Amino acid sequence: MGSGLSYLLLMCNSTTSAPAPEPGLGDLPESVVGSILLYLNPQEICGLASLNRAFRYASLAEFVWESKLPNNYDLFISRVFDDKEFCSTLCKKDIYARLSTPTSIDGGTKKVWLDKGTGKACVLISSNGLAITGIDDRRYWSWISTNESRFCSVAYLQQIWWFEVDGEVEFPFPCGTYTLYFRLQLGRSGRRFGRRVCNSDDVHGWDIKPVKFQLSTSDGQKAISQCYLTDPGKWNLYPAGDFVVEDSKVPMKIKFSMTQIDCTHTKGGLCVDTVLICPK
Repeated sequence: MGSGLSYLLLMCNSTTSAPAPEPGLGDLPESVVGSILLYLNPQEICGLASLNRAFRYASLAEFVWESKLPNNYDLFISRVFDDKEFCSTLCKKDIYARLSTPTSIDGGTKKVWLDKGTGKACVLISSNGLAITGIDDRRYWSWISTNESRFCSVAYLQQIWWFEVDGEVEFPFPCGTYTLYFRLQLGRSGRRFGRRVCNSDDVHGWDIKPVKFQLSTSDGQKAISQCYLTDPGKWNLYPAGDFVVEDSKVPMKIKFSMTQIDCTHTKGGLCVDTVLICPK
């Protein structure tokens, strides 16, 4: 009798109760979702934040965004920002957002930011922050305003015998391998009737001898490369070489140069925009 009643009650419940819902992503604990997000890049994390509440809350977790910051982000902050206390009022996600936004330093001659894909540093140095032989002599060089540069101006070479551009930067780079580039263009670009045009009348001498690019670091690394400058009217990145940062707690000083000092011929018609250091 008792067993029959139990069976009847079970049948009644089975016909009146709704079936249990299938578990979904929204049922995952926040800590589990956060552990998954650790393996994703920041763009992917922000994209998944709109998936459901669990992913939204996990995407704000401090440990998730701290994993995206470089180990030496405190040195990065002290080098870039004047307000040393700004990070004490920000969550790790906001700190990451601030560091991944290009910020001007050293009197506006450099911009630095974290690369969103790798979490490593990028440094951009304007032509104003470089030592250019003869830059103050208007017979050889002039400054051109342009919206094709992040610094809104480039150094333009009309003609010179001894071509030399030097520079240096000291920065607390996160560990990793970096490449240093010179951003150059043969010819002087401008606009005519709303269209981009490039005047190549002054371009000469770069097909006779190659330009030499060099870099050296404070821990003894050296790199040399050389190539002919080509493609008038087009901005190109010319690599000087790579260097490796193994100790992120010690700022790395990099010296670099670009030369063509064969005085048997002149060269000209070159725009010097920036030097870029970025993760390889």
